[in-house]
Amino acid sequence: MVVTVFRSRLRSENAEEFQALADDMMELAESMPGFLSYKVFVSEDGERCSVVEFESPDQQRAWREHPRHLEAQRVGRERYYEEYSLRVFETLRESRFVHEPG
Repeated sequence: MVVTVFRSRLRSENAEEFQALADDMMELAESMPGFLSYKVFVSEDGERCSVVEFESPDQQRAWREHPRHLEAQRVGRERYYEEYSLRVFETLRESRFVHEPG
């Protein structure tokens, strides 16, 4: 599995407008082969953290290089983001726990 962690801060003047682009990119990501999940978290100080999971590096790369996503990245830098950082990881180990009452 490949995990992308995208931490960002939006420019206040365009933050509301940003949501339409974010919704479009979510729909696109969900349609991509190998897509597993997408979650976004927003802290009290306004920092956003998006976590995106794909099955393989090739599938994550296809998402990263998709023409609509490349255009969204360009627009994001021009209009929406004050700052961001991006990290991509391959899973070395995974464990899970689910409490089952009973």
